[in-house]
Amino acid sequence: MGIISVEQTDHLYWLGRYTERVYTTLRIFSKSFDTMLDEQTDSYQKFCESIDIPNIYTSKEDFLKRYPFDADNPDSVISNMNRAYDNAVVLRESIGSETLSYIQLAIYDINRAALSSSPLIEMQQVMDHILAFWGIADDSIDSEQVRNVIKAGKRIERIDMYARLGAPHKELVKEVCRMVPRVERSCMLYDKIKLEQVKKLVESPDLDYYRIVSDVEAIKI
Repeated sequence: MGIISVEQTDHLYWLGRYTERVYTTLRIFSKSFDTMLDEQTDSYQKFCESIDIPNIYTSKEDFLKRYPFDADNPDSVISNMNRAYDNAVVLRESIGSETLSYIQLAIYDINRAALSSSPLIEMQQVMDHILAFWGIADDSIDSEQVRNVIKAGKRIERIDMYARLGAPHKELVKEVCRMVPRVERSCMLYDKIKLEQVKKLVESPDLDYYRIVSDVEAIKI
């Protein structure tokens, strides 16, 4: 593959971010699902706070239905999965039909989960197909630049999510070490100062999570 256009780069970057967003939020949501079903008090407010989304839900039951499956809710899992698919579709020539198929399977899984009385199995399949997407992308996409942009988006999103969730120092340092070379080897335009600031912020003994989120969001120009 030749030079990647700015438009393609943007789609690749957001494909990486949205797939990671779905994967991470589903991991957290799946762990909380059974607890929320059985609890007497509503803890979904804390869940919304932890991932920094507005609490637009009227009850625990409303949250458990609308947060994963309401396509009209821009913060829902399915909305983010649909955005990943929208980016993947226009990249078919860059990523290949087989790679795209795993995004399509994840969409199929989440739509099945919406109709299920016990959706955790289908949610696990969504995560499994996202993992398969990352694996086949790494194996079958010839262009190193294409792979690096997807992975840069993925790593930036993970640091963003982990900082919002208050992840420990060790986890953030590990993810930043993975993110930096991907950004540097990609064809993206990026802010070198912000990249260095993120590295310094996660190395600080007193983590400023707000600054980490703000600076990692500003890395891609």
